Amino acid sequence: MAQTPRSSRRRTPVEEASSPAPVVARSPSLKPETRHGILTVFVLTGAAVSALSIIGAAGLLGTYIAQALGTLFGWQRYIIPIYLAVLGIVLLFPERWHVATSRWAGFLLTLISSLALLQQFIPVADSFRQALAGRGGGYIGALLDYPLRSSLGPWAGGLILLGLFVAGLLIMLNTTLVNLLRQGNIAGRLLQSWRAWVWRRRLAKSIPQEEQNEADPEFKKKDIQDDDEDAEPSDEELDLVPIAPKPAKRVRRTISIPLDVLDGATSQPTSGNIEDNKTKIQRTLQNFGINVEMGEIHVGPTVTQYTLKPAEGVKLSQITGLNNDLALALAAHPIRIEAPIPGKSLVGIEVPNKSVATVRLREILASDIFRQRQSNLTFSIGKDVSGQPAIANLDPLPHLLIAGATGSGKSVMVNGLIISLLYSNSPDDLKFILVDPKRVELSVYNGIPHLLTPVITDTTKTINALRWVVGEMDRRYSILSQAGKRNIGSYRQDNGLDMPYIVLIIDELADLMSVAANEVEGAIVRLAQMARAVGIHLVLATQRPSVDVITGLIKANVTARMAFNVASQIDSRTILDSSGAEKLLGKGDLLFISAELSKPKRFQGAYVSEQEVERVVQFLKARAQPDYMNDIVDKPSPALGQSLEDLGDDELLAESKEVIIQAGKASASLLQRRLRVGYARAARILDLLEKEGFIGPGEGAKPREVFGEQVGLGTDQASEPQATSAGTSDEEDPESGARDENPDDADAPPDHA
Repeated sequence: MAQTPRSSRRRTPVEEASSPAPVVARSPSLKPETRHGILTVFVLTGAAVSALSIIGAAGLLGTYIAQALGTLFGWQRYIIPIYLAVLGIVLLFPERWHVATSRWAGFLLTLISSLALLQQFIPVADSFRQALAGRGGGYIGALLDYPLRSSLGPWAGGLILLGLFVAGLLIMLNTTLVNLLRQGNIAGRLLQSWRAWVWRRRLAKSIPQEEQNEADPEFKKKDIQDDDEDAEPSDEELDLVPIAPKPAKRVRRTISIPLDVLDGATSQPTSGNIEDNKTKIQRTLQNFGINVEMGEIHVGPTVTQYTLKPAEGVKLSQITGLNNDLALALAAHPIRIEAPIPGKSLVGIEVPNKSVATVRLREILASDIFRQRQSNLTFSIGKDVSGQPAIANLDPLPHLLIAGATGSGKSVMVNGLIISLLYSNSPDDLKFILVDPKRVELSVYNGIPHLLTPVITDTTKTINALRWVVGEMDRRYSILSQAGKRNIGSYRQDNGLDMPYIVLIIDELADLMSVAANEVEGAIVRLAQMARAVGIHLVLATQRPSVDVITGLIKANVTARMAFNVASQIDSRTILDSSGAEKLLGKGDLLFISAELSKPKRFQGAYVSEQEVERVVQFLKARAQPDYMNDIVDKPSPALGQSLEDLGDDELLAESKEVIIQAGKASASLLQRRLRVGYARAARILDLLEKEGFIGPGEGAKPREVFGEQVGLGTDQASEPQATSAGTSDEEDPESGARDENPDDADAPPDHA
């Protein structure tokens, strides 16, 4: 079979360029996660081998490794394996231990300067020979120490090295010099705490029970009043007791709740591939023509915040408008864009973590920020998006609104607030009034010594309690005025036990507003406007964030608000006056805003379980009994015997009755003309008179009946019973001629035939 001869013609350059390139098999490149894992294995293996070499358990090669470590690091070779092990752990959990490059630089500066400081113990003339022998700071320390000591002397050179060491610590810990000095005292404080614990254990049997309730040093209540137990209270002090009559002598009760009652941390967050998400964010923005420079990454318990700095000329609205596009690229929903981050020229993109960490209340109460609190009204919020503990002070807030959908973490936050205040305050410093219309959330606190009255579940008793609190507020103002004090803080410096703080907590505001909206709103508004100076604070919680529950007056006077997950942007705006709460993840994820914050800030609320609450309550019950005031809910305050909305109308009631009896009829326009008041007040007076039975109900255009003398409320000017129809002729009331011109007056009598 003949073969076709191959053409001997050479291919032109154009044909060579257009022909496909030969396919070369390439080995697949390693994934970033694989390279990262290999590095982690090498570092951890190096830590183990170096440790075995130093203790002589790695054979001949281990001996050489130990000599090399001694030559390089001197006496510090013994802790090099620890450094490597810590580095390996950081590499093993990058989403939990994301360390910025600047902190690595600080660590290297600290390490090198510490080696040079160790070399200070070696004579300068023999520095390198001793370093090669594995003494001092090794060869690395000698390279830095020798020039400094040779040119500046030991003192000046040592000060420079010490300065470099401290600077490295500041960079590595990302803290200030003041905080560094404060943290340096931790060991001393722990030793002092241990010695105090041993002393208390030895003397526990010889100390009376009431004297054993000493606070631990880390949770010692901040004394903000005079605790002179031998001082005999004066008669004037006995007359100024706001809560209950006090005995001849009062001893301040202190109850220290141990942290062991609460559960510790149980989980860590998982944010996924941080570097991959960082690249996706930058690439997605570039696809839409937005150039950004990526910044730090903060891994929080619920979300991971990626910070970025837009290029000049980029509008923030361009970035916020790409919310859905970024969510699609990251395969995460929902994401929240904070533009800009308050106090920074950065934009934050908050991406939900793969797994959410539970923030325990114990973590916050044991943190330095809570132990160094400036007020005993400080309570736990949780952790911010960077994982730092967050607290708030109820004193400057001074009231708090908590709202969110069912199951979003609202009741857990209320429990966390109560437990935080119980940890910080004795029963003589703080009193609670707890309102729980749902009957299942706060009833567990019945019996603790901090309660003024048992947990209130009845609406009528709640209204009586609101009246009592308003009356207590007025009475405290009178006390401060007589004492010449401006607020409760200055008064308590001289009379600490006489005026405790009062925190009124309403767990479901919507239930009360649906029954007695006007009265409840009036009391809340008045307390919110005036109660701070006398130490009365409100905490309002609701799961129905609608405008008929969170009214404009309540929002105007309660500026500190917490919003948990809600169903719509409208609900978010009702709570915060801004959107964002509809994008929260639930389970304690919240936005918090106060007068000090320019825009809402995101936190993961601290979790406290029912079992933990029960343990705290049982601990308190076993050490003190409550001193209830039953008159708070059994009867209204004498100063507020009438409905709160009708205050200020009493002085016109008697005059209104006289006008109605003289005219023989009752209408709003009649009272407007005779009493010279507005329509709203005249109509309110008619409602009061109808409630008393003085007049009959309005029935459209039909006249109201007057029952003055039938109920014994008539005056001497009424010469005959007034239980007749109010349809008297206009001759009895010359001014009533104008009524016929207003056919829409519901209280006007009909024309006579």
